[in-house]
Amino acid sequence: MTNTELLQEGLNLMFAGVGFVMLFLLILIYAIQLMSALVNRFFPEPLETPAVSPPTTQTVPPTDFDHLRPVIVAAIAHHRRQQGLK
Repeated sequence: MTNTELLQEGLNLMFAGVGFVMLFLLILIYAIQLMSALVNRFFPEPLETPAVSPPTTQTVPPTDFDHLRPVIVAAIAHHRRQQGLK
């Protein structure tokens, strides 16, 4: 084989390889688009229902500190009585 024939055979192999890769990528792109369409058709995302706002008159729920305040005051008073500070 001459250098010209080897070069021509190399170019043929290169174009055949690039062509197969390009064909595979195009098939892959269309397969992904088809799968995406099928998933969206058979498993659509649920629509969000608008949240109904409660009436404007709201009571502020008591916090944990509001429940603990009398207990803390009683504990401090008990400690001071035991220590003779008051």
